[in-house]
Amino acid sequence: MSCPDQVGIVARVSGFLAQYNGSILEANHHADLEQGWFFMRNEIKASSLPFGADKLAETFAPIAKDLNMSFQVTDTGAPKRIVLMCSKDSHCLADILNRWHSGDLACDIPCVISNHEDLRSLVEWHGIPFHHVPVDPNNKQVHFDEVERLVDAADAETVVLARYMQILPESLCQRYRHRIINIHHSFLPSFIGARPYHQAHDRGVKLIGATCHYVTADLDAGPIIDQDVVRITHRDVVEDMVRLGKDCEKTVLARGLRWHLEDRVLVHGNKTVVFN
Repeated sequence: MSCPDQVGIVARVSGFLAQYNGSILEANHHADLEQGWFFMRNEIKASSLPFGADKLAETFAPIAKDLNMSFQVTDTGAPKRIVLMCSKDSHCLADILNRWHSGDLACDIPCVISNHEDLRSLVEWHGIPFHHVPVDPNNKQVHFDEVERLVDAADAETVVLARYMQILPESLCQRYRHRIINIHHSFLPSFIGARPYHQAHDRGVKLIGATCHYVTADLDAGPIIDQDVVRITHRDVVEDMVRLGKDCEKTVLARGLRWHLEDRVLVHGNKTVVFN
């Protein structure tokens, strides 16, 4: 939940939960002094309440209205449905599938969509449907129309671009606002766009990194969820940077996706508060 900052927000929320014998398992708060905005995330033991998530939201709504608060209630017993999208690089996709397969990532994956056939066998080994949707350079909209249809058919709550090397149209970015997660193989805002490792090598940087962010119509400029870096030296060529960067990319994407799935990411403007 988030709202304009004022005295008594925590007391109002905790008092409401105590009224219904709600047991708070985890509580996080943050006040943005520059913006005058307050952020909060609570985990509540479901069995301690006399009603479910929908009734909880309905009962809390008058307090939220009084505080000018936006909020959401989610049930951790209902795994989120995510659609993965990829092109030819396998490292991010394979890492997410492995975490899902081993039970380390709590979600449902109804399908994987790709503009190439290269990773079909990897996906189908996990028992997940693989949809090849080729891209016609002269008419990319046909591709994106089919992608939108498949995402709708999968009833997906989140789309993850696991090194999917196409730029989504503005209409898709708007429709799935703050629900499309991308991994960019650069420490944004440096080296946006294509071939960032080549850009970094030409610049002679000593740190390379990766950025997990929400997708917006502005290329590589959406709210940042997580970032990390790897130190390099003048001895490293582009191929070394790509190899080192891949480990960073898959770790950052998995971490950012986990925080998103656990509703730990609150977006305000083009910034995020992450209660990790």
